[in-house]
Amino acid sequence: MNDLRVPQKKFRPELEGVRAVAAFLVAIYHIWLGSVSGGVDVFFIVSGYLITTSLLSKMEREGRIRISEYLLGLGKRLFPIAFFVLFTSTVLSFLLLPQAQWRQIISEVFSSAFYFQNWRLATNAVDYLAQNNEASPFQHFWALSIQGQFYVTWPLIIFLSFYVAKKIFKTPFRKTLLSVLTLIFLASISYSVYITTTNQPWAYFDTFARVWEFSLGGILAILIPYLLFNKSLVTVLGWIGLCIIGFTGIVLPVSTVFPGYAALLPTSGVILIIIAAENGGRFGVEKLLGSKPFLYFGSISYGFYLWHWPLLVFYYAYFQTDTVSIRDGIILILVSFLLSFLSTKVLEAPIRGLSIRESKWKLASLLILIMLPVLGTNTLWGIYMDRSEAAFKQNYDIQDYPGARTIYENVDATTGLTPITTPLDSTSQLPSMYTDECYVKMKESGVKMCSYGETEDPDYTIALVGGSHSGHWFPALEQFAEELNLQIDVYNKDACRFSTEDFDGQLSDTCMEWNELVVEPLTENPPDLLFTTSTVDSGDTIPAGYIEMWEKFEGITTIFALRDNPRMAENIPACVEVKTPEECSIPRDKALAETPPWENTQNIPNNVYFADLSDYFCDEETCHSVIGNVLVYRDTHHISTLYSMTLAEPLKWEIEKAIEYLEEKEG
Repeated sequence: MNDLRVPQKKFRPELEGVRAVAAFLVAIYHIWLGSVSGGVDVFFIVSGYLITTSLLSKMEREGRIRISEYLLGLGKRLFPIAFFVLFTSTVLSFLLLPQAQWRQIISEVFSSAFYFQNWRLATNAVDYLAQNNEASPFQHFWALSIQGQFYVTWPLIIFLSFYVAKKIFKTPFRKTLLSVLTLIFLASISYSVYITTTNQPWAYFDTFARVWEFSLGGILAILIPYLLFNKSLVTVLGWIGLCIIGFTGIVLPVSTVFPGYAALLPTSGVILIIIAAENGGRFGVEKLLGSKPFLYFGSISYGFYLWHWPLLVFYYAYFQTDTVSIRDGIILILVSFLLSFLSTKVLEAPIRGLSIRESKWKLASLLILIMLPVLGTNTLWGIYMDRSEAAFKQNYDIQDYPGARTIYENVDATTGLTPITTPLDSTSQLPSMYTDECYVKMKESGVKMCSYGETEDPDYTIALVGGSHSGHWFPALEQFAEELNLQIDVYNKDACRFSTEDFDGQLSDTCMEWNELVVEPLTENPPDLLFTTSTVDSGDTIPAGYIEMWEKFEGITTIFALRDNPRMAENIPACVEVKTPEECSIPRDKALAETPPWENTQNIPNNVYFADLSDYFCDEETCHSVIGNVLVYRDTHHISTLYSMTLAEPLKWEIEKAIEYLEEKEG
C-alpha cells in the first residue's frame, strides 16, 4: 500500500514571521488593550507543524527517536532564557511586589519551572478563594507549560503510530499517523467545545482542550504536499490569513470564549498562510513574513514573549497604576526587544551551539545548573517568609490588636504597629470551615453540610447559609457558640447567594442548582435561625430573589438577615503595604446606601430579623481598611478571619435579640 507523499524538506521562513506577528500582537494587546490576542493559539499550531515535521522525519530516517537527545535538544532551546527570566522575575518580585502576593508568587515560580503553570491557573480560575489573586509576573508561563507538555508527549504519539503501522496493522506510516492525529483532533476539539461551554475559565488553561491545535498543525504538516492551488487564489487567502491573526483579538473576546470552536479562527489564519507559502506567489504574504526584519524578530520572539509580561507587571507595581501610556508602552516593547536580543545572543546561542551527541553529559549538567538558581532562590524565599511570619507571631501581644473592640469597648489601640493579619499571611488565614473543606466549590454540584459548636445537646441551632459573604462570619459565630450553647450548621457554596434568581448575572448554573437543592434539608430539619446576607454591595433595596427564598421558610424558621459588609476599592493587604490605612479606605456613601435597604423594600415576610453591623466597618464618613490594628479585609471585600473574630461580641448581641424575637413569636 502506497504511503502519502513526503514534502520537500525546506526552511519555512514564513513561520518565523508568523511567530514574530503573534508575539508582537500578544504584547500590544496586553500592554494597551488589557486583553488577549489569540497569539498563543498561533504559537500552538506552528509548534504542532514544526515538531511533527521533525519527529516524522526522524522516525522515517532512523526508525526511532533518541529520547534523551530529543529532550536535551528541547532543554537547550527552552531553558536558558526561560529560567533566566524566572530568576530575574523572582528577585524583582521580592523587591517590588507586595508581601500579600508572596505566597502566590512562590507557588507560581515552582509551577512555571516544572511546566504545570496552566493547571495551577486552571485550578485558581474555578477556585473562588483564589480568584482575588493579583496578576503575577509568571502567569504567561501557562502557554509555555502547555507547549512543554506537548513536546514531551508528542514523541510517544509519533512512536506509537509508527509501531502500530509497522508491527501490528502493516499499514503506511504517514497514513496511520494522519489517522491518529485526526482522532486526537476530533476528540480534543469535541472536549474543548464541551468544556468551554460548561466551564470556560478552566478550559482556557486545560491542556486537553488545546491539544487539537497542535494536532491540527501536525495534520497540516502531513497533508501539505497535497495542498496545491491556484497562485492568485492562495495569494489572496494568505493575506486574509494574516488579517485573521491580526484582528482575532478585536473581533472575539478571546479570554472569555476560547478555546472551543472560536479558536479555529486564528488557527485557520496560520493554515492559510502556510498553504499560501507552499504555493508561492509574486505578491504572497510569505514575501513579507519571510523578509529579514520578520525573520530576525521571529528568531528572538520566544525571548520577547517571555520578557514583555513581567516587565508590564513590574511597571504596574512600581508606578501604582493599571494603565500604560503610548510612550511608556513603546518603551516597554523596546526594552523587551533589547532583553530578548541580549538573552538570545548571550545565553541561548552559546548553549544551542553545543553538540548534543558530543557533549551530552556536559549539556545535561549545564541545564541542571541553569535551573538551580531559580529553584534555590524560590526555596530560600519561602523559608524566609515562613520564618518571618513565625517570628512576628511569637513577638506580638494580641492586646495591641483589639480590632472592632476599639468601637464597642472603646479601647485604644497602640499606635505605630503593623496591622495584622500581616500581608505575608493574609491569603492563608481563612475560616476553618474552608480548611475543613466544608463548602461546595464553584463548579461542583450538590449540597454539603457540616456541624460545628455545641453539637451534643444545643439550645439553639443556627444554619449559616450562602456563599463567602456568609462564610466569613463563621469565625465570629465560633467565638460564642459555647457561651450560647449553639450548634452551627454550615451550608456553603462558593460564589453563590441564597436566592431564587440570578438578578445581576453573577451566579452560575451550579449555584442556582444548589439553591434549589438546599431548601429540602433546611425545611426537613429546620434550624432555629437561618443566618444569611440580606443585601448586595451598596444596593438600596433587597433583591427579589432573596425575598422569594425567605418566603419558602415562613412558618418553618426565622431568617437572620445580615446586611452585607462594605466593599473596598483596592486589595487591602496589598494596599496598606504601600499606602496609609486612610488612603486605602473609602467614603461611606460610596460603599453603603444611606437608608437600610429593607426600609425601601416591600413585601418582606414576617419571619425575617434584620441585623446591621455596618457601624463596625464605617464611621459616619469613612469605611476603614484597618481598625484597631487589624486588617478589616483579606482582599477587597471578604472580612479577614481575625477581624471577624473581633466582631463576635456585637454579632452575639444581634443573635441574642433574634432569639428573643423568635421566642416572642413562639410565645
